[in-house]
Amino acid sequence: MQLSQKEVRNKQYLLTLIIAGTILGLAGTDLVLPAVPTLPEYINGTLSQAQLVLAAFTGGTAIGLLVFGELGARYDKKLLLLGTLAAYSITSFLCPFSGTILELVGYRVVQGFFAAAPAVFAPGLIRLLFDDRSALRALGLMGSIESLVPALAPVAGAWLLSYADWRASFFITAGLTFLLSLVWLFTPALPTNPTEQNNKIAKSGYWVLLRSGTFLRYALSQAFTLGGLLIFVFGAPTVITIGMNGSLSDFVVMQVIGITLFIIASNTGHFLVERFGPEWTIWFGSGLAATGSVAILIYALVTPDREPAMLWILFAFVNLGLGVRGPPGFYQAIIASGDNDARGAALVILMVFTTTSVGTALLAPFITLGLLPLAATAAAVSVSALIALYFFPPMVSTRNL
Repeated sequence: MQLSQKEVRNKQYLLTLIIAGTILGLAGTDLVLPAVPTLPEYINGTLSQAQLVLAAFTGGTAIGLLVFGELGARYDKKLLLLGTLAAYSITSFLCPFSGTILELVGYRVVQGFFAAAPAVFAPGLIRLLFDDRSALRALGLMGSIESLVPALAPVAGAWLLSYADWRASFFITAGLTFLLSLVWLFTPALPTNPTEQNNKIAKSGYWVLLRSGTFLRYALSQAFTLGGLLIFVFGAPTVITIGMNGSLSDFVVMQVIGITLFIIASNTGHFLVERFGPEWTIWFGSGLAATGSVAILIYALVTPDREPAMLWILFAFVNLGLGVRGPPGFYQAIIASGDNDARGAALVILMVFTTTSVGTALLAPFITLGLLPLAATAAAVSVSALIALYFFPPMVSTRNL
């Protein structure tokens, strides 16, 4: 059925609000990043305590993912979004009034908790708003916009720090989130599942998804592909500057090339889905990302004098692979979760968090040894995505996206 122009504009408007919420949640970490080293100069605490400001937000987000995945399966998502955005705004506003860094850490746990909600609700809301093909494109657009946040938010945070102080990023976050919550307040009701269907979803749980091999196929392969990329990104600045005698500009160039290719792939990958189907596209993207990671490992093994510029080329394949498989892989996980999409989205994001955190922690003692440990860790995680795709079953009847 052909939608009217008004209906199309309304769906685009709602998609903009959904993406804005996820961006503000992501920016909670990256916007404050440049101010962390200077925190002991302004409030009581040590530099090691200041690092907890970042970890606290991540920990709060991990808890929030599970809690809001459960609440989203039981209650109206618009009301939950409205409440969590308001709470996120209030907590962000309270952060600048902390007397000590440890007090700020406490606020950051709560801030991260509420920041998780938009990311949990977004896939399910997009699924309700659009048909499968349009939803896939919407997820690609959301992923490409979100990929810019880790690159641009620290720059914005540094600019705020140069013209104000560490409190500015929190006030900005509080103000923007408050405005977004007001917009949601006056936004018409969102589409919902029938009451009988909601009651069935509410009686379900995380364990049902964790026992589903089909859901694990898409969730784990998504987590391993994205986790392998993030592990490499987190370790690359140290490896490039210390282990490869490069500079941070080499890392920046690598990131700019990678993010650009990711955006292009994530917004055009639906053509591959339409031509070859979601399963082939997910396999192809996962294989491309794993090939890039393994190529970096081989380069680390056979080349004694390593040039950072080679990473610009090899790591590009990892970004391309994630861009190709990211939207259909995530959406297939949501479809595989049935109507349990809030819990499904929460688990996928939590698996990404866990994979990245564990991989980064295991790598930490060896990071100063150069490219080889980093490449080996990232390659092992990326290849695990292919193993998950091989051993876990696909959906019996894959929907035509």
